[in-house]
Amino acid sequence: MTPEELSTALSACLADAVRAGEISVDVPETVRVERPKSREHGDWATNIALQLGKKAGMAPRAFAELIAARLTAYEGVASVEVAGPGFLNITLDAAAAGALAKAIVEAGTDYGTNAALAGHVVNMEFVSANPTGPLHIGHTRWAALGDSIARVLRASGAEVTSEYYINDAGSQMNVFANSVLSRLHGRGVPEGGYPGQYIVDLGHDVLSAHPGVRELTEDAALPIVRHAAYEAQMKDIRATLAAFDVSFDVYFSEKSLHDAGAIESAVARLREQGHVFDKDGAVWLRTTDFGDDKDRVLIRANGEPTYFAADAAYYLSKKDRGFAEKIYLLGADHHGYVNRLKAIAACAGDDPEANIEILIGQLVSVNGAKLSKRAGNIIELKDLIEWLGKDAVRYSLARFPADSPLTLDPELLKKNTNENPVFYVQYAHARSRGAARNAAAAGVERTVDGADAFDAALLDHSTEGELLAHLAAYPSIVAKAAEFREPHRVARHLETVASAYHSWYDNCRIAPQGEDEVTDLNRTRLWLNDATSQVLANGLGLLGVSAPERM
Repeated sequence: MTPEELSTALSACLADAVRAGEISVDVPETVRVERPKSREHGDWATNIALQLGKKAGMAPRAFAELIAARLTAYEGVASVEVAGPGFLNITLDAAAAGALAKAIVEAGTDYGTNAALAGHVVNMEFVSANPTGPLHIGHTRWAALGDSIARVLRASGAEVTSEYYINDAGSQMNVFANSVLSRLHGRGVPEGGYPGQYIVDLGHDVLSAHPGVRELTEDAALPIVRHAAYEAQMKDIRATLAAFDVSFDVYFSEKSLHDAGAIESAVARLREQGHVFDKDGAVWLRTTDFGDDKDRVLIRANGEPTYFAADAAYYLSKKDRGFAEKIYLLGADHHGYVNRLKAIAACAGDDPEANIEILIGQLVSVNGAKLSKRAGNIIELKDLIEWLGKDAVRYSLARFPADSPLTLDPELLKKNTNENPVFYVQYAHARSRGAARNAAAAGVERTVDGADAFDAALLDHSTEGELLAHLAAYPSIVAKAAEFREPHRVARHLETVASAYHSWYDNCRIAPQGEDEVTDLNRTRLWLNDATSQVLANGLGLLGVSAPERM
């Protein structure tokens, strides 16, 4: 019996009690069941009696006893205990619990997906590094977490568009172009310019695309260099993200806002909403009405738009593209952006508590990391991937909450031991695939003569009950990870599943010993083995980490 089936049974019990006149209450579509903290309290628990008892004019415990009597009659339910003020602790019989193994294998990659966020249309912006240099360690955390959050949101039914905002407008692009052009002519780094070998390398890229650029006047060469160097740097950024298994649905250009007149349009729309005013020759947005510490300038007195004006136009662009929910993932130095972005949402007529969400990530560092030889003063993401491996970096970043500072230990991440969390989980998957290969070699298959060979009641060992319990909890873990934007819940749960699997593997044989005959116990355990493989692979996939067949 899956958690969904148990939830349906509880809803049916409530409906039957209403029809019988025993209670009078609105029956919820779903009844939430959760794993109790201690296995001694059963396989599943629900607080539905605490939620509905008083609404029904009954003491929650009496309400719980009424539901318990009905639920006990359901096939697959071994016992139902009323605990405390009205909790229901539910124990399934071995067959009902074991049936989950077959259900997981049959569901395959869909196991763990849910519809908790169905109907939610989300735009999620993350990384958004300036196109003036390579991705570095400061972008690493959001690249890993942002992509994993997008994955768990999709797994929970949300329609998610991942977006990279390219800051390709403004003075930094001219500084960038001047830096490349200066190195193209063999000169040093201009004052305030970008240093690093990568600037020289970009110059070579520009020269390959435009061999005669050095013969042009600097005024003529600058726009050519700016565009060509920008294209080359964005190609490098995309390649680095691809190596990190991070992809974006949309790369949105800030310059496109300027070129399309979107900033002027945004100012006019916000003025119509009554939130724009003129002062000292400049155009302002009255963000203090919505919690900002001061009003913000949109258009300077010299007629130049501010970065804030571009932020406002960009927000309106997301709204116009149909994204009811907009998630921004920002770095630790962007706390000041929270109130001003929420104020933009409010000025645009949105609910800042519902239509915009801003997540702030803390800094990450790496013990013993060397500065990039190309960039000189940063730790490049591509160097980090080459040094530690994509899987180790992504998993390590995913297993901690975003708002906690984090220091990665390279020595630990390079160990092929159980101390290394990513190795521990990946090894569990590889071990399960090895067990399946050994079972096949011994003649153990999940089917006999084309029919499934599975007897759930045979999965009655204590380690099997423990493993099944953790496999059953996986969908709710995914749903919570999506709800709270916390993929570390998935990572930590995979470690629990891996631990339970290793314990089961050490106690329960899949393949028969020696010349022993293959039995339904062997076949049924193969189903459980393969179900564990599926959950580990599904979970690792949500974290952007591979599930190796061999290690």
